Amino acid sequence: MKYILITGVSTGIGYTSVKFLLDKGFFVLGSVRKSGDAIKLEQEFGKNFKALVFDVTDDQAIQNAVSIAQQTIGNHGLTALINNAGVVVSGPMQHVPIEKLRHQFDVNILGVMRVTQAFLPMLGAVENHPYPPGRIIQISSVSGKITSPFLGPYCASKYALESISDALRRELFLFGIKVVIIEPGPIKTPIWDKALTTDNAEYDDTFYGSILNKRAKSMARIKESGLPPEDVSKTISKSIVINNPKTRYIVTKKSWMYKIYDLMPDKWLDNAITKPLKKFIIKK
Repeated sequence: MKYILITGVSTGIGYTSVKFLLDKGFFVLGSVRKSGDAIKLEQEFGKNFKALVFDVTDDQAIQNAVSIAQQTIGNHGLTALINNAGVVVSGPMQHVPIEKLRHQFDVNILGVMRVTQAFLPMLGAVENHPYPPGRIIQISSVSGKITSPFLGPYCASKYALESISDALRRELFLFGIKVVIIEPGPIKTPIWDKALTTDNAEYDDTFYGSILNKRAKSMARIKESGLPPEDVSKTISKSIVINNPKTRYIVTKKSWMYKIYDLMPDKWLDNAITKPLKKFIIKK
């Protein structure tokens, strides 16, 4: 039996990936923040699933989860750690509260590092480990490649995740541990619903208020055009089982566009991204 740990499995990509990987014959450990979710998912997924209750911002809870995971896995080690848990903080950078920005990084970056450092020994980042080295799968985003207006906090966290993942990959090769970055575009998951229902009232009295209200409609259209989460789950599975995975996988429609974006001068890209906003330019 091969063991995999996924963070954030209550909904979305995490939930779908648990089902997908169980069907592939893996034993899956999945993190949730609520004990009620743990009970429900263990009943739903059956004997080859173990829920670990922890928030990625809670060091002690993560250490408790390590002990439970060790008891579950024994001397087998982890085949893969999938860092999936994350949140979206949006808003104009001019006004976004620093506390919200801090929370964005606490979950999406420091949370990833807390979990990764805690479970690295179970992936084989120790001398003379008795099991094959595992892999780290980072669920990043195309927002770690292209920054969208009013998604600055989220995009910044994903840019940071890309860099941290590069550092981990270049350091952990000494243990034989591969690090793979998966960059989904719009995916039909509840994270969009959370983004759409985020209260932008705190920005209503700013210059950006009317723009943000109109943006909600365009975000709803983007959500409906997104790919199903199963597409990401398939890529996760592929990244785990093939001998020589790529360092990055883009999972989105028209992925070729992002290769073009990488080649475009900043001013050209700025012009393309801000085109819908030009009607709001302040006239002098």
